[in-house]
Amino acid sequence: MTQPTETDTIWVTQEAYDRLQQELAHLKGDVWADITAKIAAARDEGDLNENGGYHAALEEQGKTKARIDQLESMLRRAEVGDKPADDGLVEAGMLVTIRFEGDTDTEEFLLGSRELLSMDSSVDMDVYSPTSPLGAAILGKNVGDSATYETPNGKRLGVEIVAAKPF
Repeated sequence: MTQPTETDTIWVTQEAYDRLQQELAHLKGDVWADITAKIAAARDEGDLNENGGYHAALEEQGKTKARIDQLESMLRRAEVGDKPADDGLVEAGMLVTIRFEGDTDTEEFLLGSRELLSMDSSVDMDVYSPTSPLGAAILGKNVGDSATYETPNGKRLGVEIVAAKPF
């Protein structure tokens, strides 16, 4: 799956949006202040070349800054909406089960954004954007419908929508 660009909209519930905002505020507030204090304390110890605490704090600062940037990007791109109706129509925010043409096994995934998953850290599943080839092919279809999409290598795959329920 490709990385989202700054213009890709992500669908999130109000709950997920609020949680992302809270995480951002926490990182920019308490966490950033704590890291800054660690860096200052390590600088006061003297020689920075061999100061493990200083280098660890700089690494933590870099990771925190990357997460802050990621959260700010997601919040700029977020489209807040209600959970979709449980009517079998495939749309963002749905847990979709498909069967590939010629296969008996099914696959289940979230059609939406990974940010919806982090509300429950015990959930581990594939996530497809509604703008991905598979997502775009099934978006707006109903349970029982079939769709065909083109993979990045040019192969065409057919799928049947077995189930679609709100996540």
